[in-house]
Amino acid sequence: MRCFGDGDPLYEAYHDDEWGVAVHGDRALFERIALEGFQSGLSWITVLRKRPAFRAAFAGFDPELVARFDEADVARLLADAGIVRNRAKIEATVANAHALLVLAESGRTLDDVIWSHAPAAPGRERPATWADVPSQTAESMALARELKSLGFRFVGPTTAYASMQACGLVDDHLAGCRVVVAR
Repeated sequence: MRCFGDGDPLYEAYHDDEWGVAVHGDRALFERIALEGFQSGLSWITVLRKRPAFRAAFAGFDPELVARFDEADVARLLADAGIVRNRAKIEATVANAHALLVLAESGRTLDDVIWSHAPAAPGRERPATWADVPSQTAESMALARELKSLGFRFVGPTTAYASMQACGLVDDHLAGCRVVVAR
């Protein structure tokens, strides 16, 4: 039994192999934060289907390359039907690349920042229903606050929590789901 994704091979693979699995490394985490920001207000499957186009449009989410994007790149992205064409989200992704580089210059990593907000896992039971899954937590509020203080944009507590789910900081697969996730 899957708690979501049945019937769509792409969504099933995401559920089985990615969602809730620990993600490390600044580039991978930058991509997840960007995609969660683009998902805001949309269904995740929409963004998942567009992920290859996002990767092409945003130079494989290489923060050094994305940080160099200028207004011509923003215009190019706004014309790219393969991605979600939202100026605020595009500009936030470019700004987040800048913030990530500044963070690295200070000797810190995005990996360290994000994973420092992982809640204690032992003893936590999986939620019984989707109604039991929070949209934000104290940890996601703290993560959003820290990311914003570091210059990241489009990272409110709800987006931060979705990122925490996607990157394996929390395991919100429902009780009875066949997926076993190790942190």
